[in-house]
Amino acid sequence: MEFADAKEKFIQAWGALGSLSAEEIMKTLNISRGNANMNLRALIDWGLAVKEHKAGERREYFYAEKDIWQVAKQVIIERRKRELKPVLRVLDDVRSVDGDHSDPEVEAFLETVTGLQRIVGQADQFLDVMVKSERKWFFDTLLQMFRNKA
Repeated sequence: MEFADAKEKFIQAWGALGSLSAEEIMKTLNISRGNANMNLRALIDWGLAVKEHKAGERREYFYAEKDIWQVAKQVIIERRKRELKPVLRVLDDVRSVDGDHSDPEVEAFLETVTGLQRIVGQADQFLDVMVKSERKWFFDTLLQMFRNKA
């Protein structure tokens, strides 16, 4: 694979912008200025890229986080905030359903909600541990778990 193709594929797959200007991003990805700006803002909001000005230049340059562990942690933090936490709130709300708890339909509903709440809650706790842990500890623990299963 040629370098230019590899660079483009990497940028598209990871959203990693290296040190590119908005114009270079638009040209490389063949997207509009609005699309580039919208996605760059999202990456900045998620903590995956930062915007910097170079002295003597009008262009803004964008730098992506290079440490994949930090990228993974930041994505987990944002997805927990935007996806898991709202689901947990909804499950908590609907679990307090009014109705005849001896009704098989109500009972089945509550059983399903409780099961989902348990699974989503465990996933949330696992991700919380991962985000708070150091890379070495996390991977050492994960490898140990796999070795114990084998």
